[in-house]
Amino acid sequence: MERILVLIHPEADGSLGKADREVLQAASTLSSALGTPAFLVGLVGNNLQAAGNAVARCGASRILGVKGSDFATARYGTDAAGAAALVHHAQATIVLAAATSRWARVLAGVACRLGGRIDTHATGLAVRDGALTLNRWFYRQRMEGSLQRTPRPWIITLEPGIGPAWTGDPGEVGIEEVPVSLTEEERQTNVAGLQAPAADAQTIRSDAKLLLVAGAGWTKKQADGQVHAAEAQQIILNFLRTTQASLGGTKSLVDLSGEGQAVLPFMTHLNQVGQTGSTPRHPKGLATCCHGEEPHVVGWRFINERRAINLDPNCGWARGKADVVYVADAFAVMAKVNEFLDKQ
Repeated sequence: MERILVLIHPEADGSLGKADREVLQAASTLSSALGTPAFLVGLVGNNLQAAGNAVARCGASRILGVKGSDFATARYGTDAAGAAALVHHAQATIVLAAATSRWARVLAGVACRLGGRIDTHATGLAVRDGALTLNRWFYRQRMEGSLQRTPRPWIITLEPGIGPAWTGDPGEVGIEEVPVSLTEEERQTNVAGLQAPAADAQTIRSDAKLLLVAGAGWTKKQADGQVHAAEAQQIILNFLRTTQASLGGTKSLVDLSGEGQAVLPFMTHLNQVGQTGSTPRHPKGLATCCHGEEPHVVGWRFINERRAINLDPNCGWARGKADVVYVADAFAVMAKVNEFLDKQ
């Protein structure tokens, strides 16, 4: 019989992220489908009580914890040791974790230490013929595959945004501490500090309700025969600042920025959406000044509501790739939208 463990690293303030709550809900559903005893939760961090209380009523039979100042921040040596200790102590056969940067860095090594297997970027879990079946996308989200594994433990990282998040109330719970003996080699990496952009400079917001994608048309000559890159920058940043939307870009646009051209200096390859970029999962998306080419649109397949602004009524967006297409000048439309938002 399978034994399920959910690995969680709390946020800096001790709270749980949305991706962790999604994994909790997935574990609860999977546990019921497999007919196994209630799953376990394993926490890794410095002060775990707040996180433990937050998951007190999630349905877990036990809440384990690896805690201490050594586990306060992300570090491969200590995180891998802590996660391996939790899996071993829980005697887990299936380990679920959110596909965060912290877990993505260490869990492959944990699987190797434990003689198990790992699959990343899972987009769905199901039970078929009494066995766990994992779904994930291949070839830049063009093909979906289903697979099963017999080696255990089987570690699986789940993509954020693929399912509902657990929303139960907090409670009071005791955390079963799991001891971990760390070597000096595992502690040798020191975290000197954190550097983060100012809140108004952040353009990638995975939890935003809206994704704004800018295409290379923002940097082309406009109706007056001139390039208005400075105006484009002001319009886009004002919209992002007001709506707290996330910013995406087409490959053609981010390539221009990468070549050192002073077009949209805030746009990098991290913003790229599409076949060779990211595949976001925002509820709504608005494409501006891009033509809806297939390599770009493939990154939009998980956007629930898609709209586009383009002067060309025959662009790719108008060929069944967007729910609504506004045939208009994106400069004029977005300037008017910003004017409206400023009055709110």
